[in-house]
Amino acid sequence: MSSAADPLAALGSLQGVAETVDSVRKAVDRVYGHRIMRRRSAELTSEAALRGARGSAALSGADWALEEVRRRTDFGADPEARTVGAALRLTAEAGQLLSIWRQSPLRVLARLHLVASGSTADGDVVGRPRLAGEPVDEPLIEQPLPSADEVAGRLDGLSRLVIAGSAAPALVLSAVVHGELLALRPFASHNGLVARTAERIVLINSGLDPKAVCPAEVGHAELGREAYLNAFAGYVSGTGEGMAQWIAHCGRAVELGARETTAVCEALQRGAA
Repeated sequence: MSSAADPLAALGSLQGVAETVDSVRKAVDRVYGHRIMRRRSAELTSEAALRGARGSAALSGADWALEEVRRRTDFGADPEARTVGAALRLTAEAGQLLSIWRQSPLRVLARLHLVASGSTADGDVVGRPRLAGEPVDEPLIEQPLPSADEVAGRLDGLSRLVIAGSAAPALVLSAVVHGELLALRPFASHNGLVARTAERIVLINSGLDPKAVCPAEVGHAELGREAYLNAFAGYVSGTGEGMAQWIAHCGRAVELGARETTAVCEALQRGAA
């Protein structure tokens, strides 16, 4: 595939990206090679999903302790609880949408927004890209909001990229999907949660993390909101250096997610969890 037909391929040759991709691959391989992973992978997948949802919610302003997320059953009481509930629903839904993503990414994104919004949301704005003049509730991201027309065009371009496939490493594609959705903020709400869930879907679907045990959301939260926003500013800049910075940040997040699951494996091996 030529670079014109595969615009993401060039990102793999940016300075430092190949090293980032290699480092991520090694970190993921270490988790998959762990003896506990071979015996209790379903348990690890469930635990990674819980921790990933907690991390994504933390970046969206609901920074709850893991045990609080694990203990709670009511997620409709206040805005933070609703954010945590949305993150949990999205993580659970992601695994059901893998095959659809390859054929219709826009359909998946609409479904993710519907799931995140829940049953109490305004049905007029749920599950579709925003229209001209409609407000967006996404306080974490302060970059200028693209117009509805620009959103429609860029979403279509992103969909075409996903459907066509790319020779770029999975990490690169997942970082671009994540960054583009954050930049566009295509929905009236929950854009950060949806963007990070889409990143998760790409990482699983690509075969890099097929059992979903290396939750990038854990790493994004551990690195912190300031680092997240600084790296995202690199993506928005559109420069080679900025894009490489964002990809490196996303790579580090996956590595930290892998480290988290490795620690769970060690705890299970000791019989402490």
